[in-house]
This record gives sequence, C-alpha cells and structure tokens, in this order.
Amino acid sequence: MRLPNPILVASGTFGYGSESPTLTSARDLGGIVTKTVTLEPRAGNPAPRIHETPSGMLNSIGLQNVGARRFLSEKLPVVAALGIPIIVSIGGRRAEDFVEVARILEDGEGITALEINISCPNVKEGGLEFCAVPSAAAEVVSAVRAATRRPLWAKLSPNVTSIGVIARACEEAGADGLTAINTFVGMAVDLRTRKPVIPGVTGGLSGPAIRPLALAKVREVVRASRLPVIGVGGIATASDALEFLLVGARAVQVGTANFREPWAAAGMSREIQQYLAEIAQCSLEDWIGSCSA
Repeated sequence: MRLPNPILVASGTFGYGSESPTLTSARDLGGIVTKTVTLEPRAGNPAPRIHETPSGMLNSIGLQNVGARRFLSEKLPVVAALGIPIIVSIGGRRAEDFVEVARILEDGEGITALEINISCPNVKEGGLEFCAVPSAAAEVVSAVRAATRRPLWAKLSPNVTSIGVIARACEEAGADGLTAINTFVGMAVDLRTRKPVIPGVTGGLSGPAIRPLALAKVREVVRASRLPVIGVGGIATASDALEFLLVGARAVQVGTANFREPWAAAGMSREIQQYLAEIAQCSLEDWIGSCSA
C-alpha cells in the first residue's frame, strides 16, 4: 500500500475520522486510523477518563465504540468519502473476536488496511496480555491474517521486556507493518482524596513527555524487523515527525497533539517537504533511515 504522504492520525485521538473534516483539514492527511472497533459496542471505562499531566496526558477510555456492524453501516461510508486511506483499528477480548471483526469489515468499501490493537493498556481483557508474550501476539496476527486480504499492521506496546522480540513474532505471523508504539502505563493521584485520579488506577501516558522513549522503541523495532514501521509517540510538530522518519519509520501517526490543535497533523506534510527541499536538500526516501546511529 502507498500513502499520499507520511502523516497519519493515531487511533483514539481523531474520533472515527469524519468529525469536522473542515476544521481538521482531514483530506490533507496521509491517512486516518479510526477509533478501535470491537465486535460488540462498548461503553468504555467510567469517568474521569482523561487527566492532563506535564507535557502529556493519561487516558483510560476503555475502547468505547459503536461496534463493528454499526461502524460498517454508519461510520465507514462518511469517513471513506474523504478519499484518503482509512486504516481501521480493531480490538477484542479473544483472538476469535479480532477475527470476527475482520470478517465483518472484509466487504467494507474504502478500508485500506487494518491495525490490530493488541496493546491497549486500558481494558481488563484483550489488552496487554496479547502483546506481552510473543506467542500470544503471533496467535492474534496469524488468525486475522487468515481472515482478511487487506494489509495488516500490528500495534505494539512499549510495556514489554523486549519490543523487538514481539515485532519479529508479529512479522513471522503475517503482519505487513508494525505500529510503534502505544501508550506507556502511568498513574496520577489526588492529594485531597488520596485516591487515584483514574478510577481504573492506571492509564495510558501519551504526549510530548514520551517522545524520546517512543523514538528509542521505534529504532529498536526498525532494527529488529524487515517490515515497514509506523512511528507514534509524542509527535506534535514536523520536526518531531522528521526524527521518527530519520531513525527508519516509513510513516508516523499524530495523537495527543490533535486534542490541542485538531488541524496540526494536516499541515506537517507540507512542512516536511519544505524542510527536505530547503534545508536537508534530499528526498523523503533518502531521509528515511539515514540516521547514522
């Protein structure tokens, strides 16, 4: 698959992708990764589900979504009309749930690829256990691979002993690309109540605070696998995106920055092109992976 440019928006940070396309300039993006879609509708976790932190935020949404069948009939036609690549994030409690969602979406018009969310830290089942053990990650990827003809991206967690080992397991199981990374597990407490701010105690930490950590994880995945890597984690500017491309990511996803400036991601591609032409004086292909480290 080919993207019109290397800037996408990350799952869970851009709705289903069709909200306020004029405000977000969504048609200028390289692609949209939708909210994670599960087999049945999910109400998500109890509020409060978002907590701002220095240079980032904690979230514990819990994969709230309308379910695969309603997504197919109500959400997909609207977002597909934007005319850009649509990558649908899929989730589940068991490998069989991922497979069933993929089967339901198989005939959906306008879906470019599926991103298998095996790394969400904010659900009790079907969360980190899928990505913490190589064999478990491989089981899900292999099962979905057998159920769809579409390109598959596996979204990896940083909350593991070796992300490179998980990356290789997903590659061997049939993934076509690797998205790195999902959020780090974090926590905040309220000094007045002496209780965690997030009812589920922990949440996923994202935003600029994790960018150096994410960059190191992306480099590790690039070195461990032959698959294209999509870098994610604290990217808020074109300069941030260029760092991830420099260490070998083929594309990037913008997440938390969308909450502050919904139009921020759409402008990054033009800024990247300008930097490469005027400062670096090289092509995007020459830039990707050219870090000497």
